Amino acid sequence: MSLIDRSFKEKIILVGVAFPSAQLNEVEESLDELALLVDTAGAEVVARVIQRRNEPDAATYVGKGKAEELHSLSEALDVDTVVFDDELSPAQQRNLEKILGRTAIDRTAVILDIFAQNASTMEGKTQVELALLTYRLPRLRGKGKALSQQVGRIGTRGPGETKLEEDRRRLLARIAKLKADLKELSSTRKLQRKARVKSRVASVSLVGYTNSGKSTLLNALTDADVYVANKLFATLDPRTRRLELPGGEPILCSDTVGFVKKLPHQLVEAFRSTLEVVAESDLLCHVVDSSSSDIEGRMNAVHSVLEEIEAGTVDEILVFNKIDRLSAADLVELKMKYPDAVYVSAIERNGLDDLLEAIAAHLRAKAKVVDLLIPFDRGDLLAMLHREGEVIFQRESEGGFKVKARLGRSSLGAFSEYKTSS
Repeated sequence: MSLIDRSFKEKIILVGVAFPSAQLNEVEESLDELALLVDTAGAEVVARVIQRRNEPDAATYVGKGKAEELHSLSEALDVDTVVFDDELSPAQQRNLEKILGRTAIDRTAVILDIFAQNASTMEGKTQVELALLTYRLPRLRGKGKALSQQVGRIGTRGPGETKLEEDRRRLLARIAKLKADLKELSSTRKLQRKARVKSRVASVSLVGYTNSGKSTLLNALTDADVYVANKLFATLDPRTRRLELPGGEPILCSDTVGFVKKLPHQLVEAFRSTLEVVAESDLLCHVVDSSSSDIEGRMNAVHSVLEEIEAGTVDEILVFNKIDRLSAADLVELKMKYPDAVYVSAIERNGLDDLLEAIAAHLRAKAKVVDLLIPFDRGDLLAMLHREGEVIFQRESEGGFKVKARLGRSSLGAFSEYKTSS
């Protein structure tokens, strides 16, 4: 996939629409986030417009009159692109560009553009290219030779397109190839996961809104060297590291791609194989930026994506990060509202012991109590029991050691032949 460096800093107008079901402050907050996305993509916001409507206009989303107003504003500010906070249909996008006389894109295109810039691994690049082409396919008609130009503007980065008469056939063939490649990569990832399951090590995934500090937390917990940046979607590819809990039990801890409101469905589908690590985890640590002005909205966005990838039933610990940014009074108020959560500052390494204790407690609570008879000559199994489980009692008896132990699901298989009825 070819990523084109931009030769200039685009000027952007943001457009949000407040429908009767939405509060004005919600639209403002959504545009604030869109502004961060645009900044991450490398452009500059010079104005924002909010319109009240009862329903979207089928032809232009905002209505012809408002579109003409946006054209006048764009001319006055010498704007390159107008970005809409909600997804535009291909027809709406074409109609808007005719009226505006410049590029019109939506939040989805901006997010896809950021992913195209940040993808680094073979799997990540393949996933992003698939999402980009799936998004562009229905937008080919009427674009003419514009699609054959490789430019550096927001929403256009990624694979270069061909002429219109060849686009559809080539894109469909390329999409089929990318899906086949991802299927093969997914098979490799599944084999890796099977090996981890056989190792009987519990898995914990860090999930959360983008820029909530998941990568910084993984670095703090494991002394890993995962890339960290104060920007949206700095991490696209999952990183897994081994760490020991307070009792000495080893676990595998994975950092995952951050979520965001209105996350494009194309990306969720393309990254589904990567996100399987979340659905197959023993426990999720839902990392929340405690300094956010919209904590509940961001938590709901994360839960929405977890449901979509069939990870909504996985046990979860709520972890409020960045508490160093809160006043003492705000922290007390937050703890009163979420008394069962864990509170940490990954960057200052505060509260990490509490988090590890909480992870250990949750994993042990999920464990099953079993009665075992371990032969006298299998000291290795006894050592494994003490290492991977919780031995409730142990005594010598006829035929070996009678042991009552609490084991996680990943360790049960290794001791199945030594189970007894009491």
